[in-house]
Amino acid sequence: MNTDRPRRTGVILFAHGSRDPLWRLPIDAVAQRMQQQWPDMPVACAFLELTAPALPEVVEQLMKEGLAHLRIVPMFLGVGRHAREDLPLLVEDLRQAYPQVEFELMAAVGEHPAMTSLMAQIAAGVTP
Repeated sequence: MNTDRPRRTGVILFAHGSRDPLWRLPIDAVAQRMQQQWPDMPVACAFLELTAPALPEVVEQLMKEGLAHLRIVPMFLGVGRHAREDLPLLVEDLRQAYPQVEFELMAAVGEHPAMTSLMAQIAAGVTP
């Protein structure tokens, strides 16, 4: 086995979900943008509830592509109960079910300084 080869990372954009099918369009747009910018990076969307697919389904799909490192990015602006409690429990369940996979749980996008700066620019009417 060649250990010099960099491992491929799959990215899962994780969001809450909604009964309104249009709600997911911004999350899908982020995935599409990522696929355009980094065509070799597997990207998928997963949802907590009310919208498919669920996180375990997406993990299984990406594992079938041979990925053993999955980065989960919570697409939440604020860190409420779902991001603070529910998601870490889901990820721990996945770690137990799939010990051969490394799960990297990122902070919610709303906590990232670049997102704060971008939102401030948008609110101020400044073109980023």
